[in-house]
Amino acid sequence: MEGFGRLPEECISEILSLTTALDASRSSILSKEFRSAASDDVVWERFLPPDYEDIISASVSLHKNNSISLSHSLFSSMVAKW
Repeated sequence: MEGFGRLPEECISEILSLTTALDASRSSILSKEFRSAASDDVVWERFLPPDYEDIISASVSLHKNNSISLSHSLFSSMVAKW
């Protein structure tokens, strides 16, 4: 994991955004660098539908009660409804 740890967080986030939502979530247990990168909106915005901004207001109250990013919060609430 040392090699990935040398990458800038933005690069790790970009790599994670090319995986699946499940893989991005699981990667957060690898290291604190991965945990930080996996919580970036860049990662979670790729997993959301193009019109996610139109439905974001429904998740604002959920986001206020959590420490995770807004995109992650929105994705999680959408998955729970599927």
